Amino acid sequence: MRIVFSFLLIILVACLPEANAQRVIQPKLVEVDWKGIIYKKEWSIDIRLHENGAAIAYNSGRIRSYRKTNYYHLELGYIKDPREKGQSRISQNGRSGSFAYGKVNSLINLRFGFGTKHYLSEKEKRKGLAVGYTYQIGPSIALLKPYFLDLEYVVGDGEDRTTVIRQEKYSAENADVFLNEDFIIGHAGFFKGFDEIKIRAGIQGKIGAHFAMGAFDKYVKAFETGVMFDVFTSNIPILIETEEISNRPFFVKLYLNIQLGARSN
Repeated sequence: MRIVFSFLLIILVACLPEANAQRVIQPKLVEVDWKGIIYKKEWSIDIRLHENGAAIAYNSGRIRSYRKTNYYHLELGYIKDPREKGQSRISQNGRSGSFAYGKVNSLINLRFGFGTKHYLSEKEKRKGLAVGYTYQIGPSIALLKPYFLDLEYVVGDGEDRTTVIRQEKYSAENADVFLNEDFIIGHAGFFKGFDEIKIRAGIQGKIGAHFAMGAFDKYVKAFETGVMFDVFTSNIPILIETEEISNRPFFVKLYLNIQLGARSN
């Protein structure tokens, strides 16, 4: 009996290393928590299209928390009156040009502001899409540049009769020519009239949905869509006023914005 028991014990001990060798320890998966403030600062460039024009802007921001970024905003753009009607014409001497009929001023817009971005979604993936909202408010400056046209005048009589091209802005004295399409050749050019710019002050703001790609990337890649507004202290004279057309002191526009930039510490 002792011989049988000893034989079984020897077999059991011999099998233990093999049993231990068959045991496989599965490593525990460690989930990396990407949350936290990796960067402290952020700058970006905006390329914005809206219903009545376009703009380019610069943002300088500070990342306050995982969900919140405060930023300063500087923007340069232009605004058209939605009632503007572009036209083109070929004059008698074969010269062609385009113009906006009845326009008296071009509106260049400077916007300064302070804004905030809030993220609503959990940006758990490094390459994920963060969804949030943004709002901004600040001063707005309207630069009103007189709108010049190339006007065709006929001077002289008989054999001395000739055609003269003059660049003029709208006035009560030239209204009959300025508003007569037969005498209009085209717009005199963007840079004409910069020495006669007038300023109007106001306030501006925006609110929109913000979508950021790559929550913790070094580079900012985002787009926005929302509503923006400008309100000035007096009417902005873009078009000649008639019974059907009156100028107004405010502009409300839908916008689409692409934002590119970088983050740093």
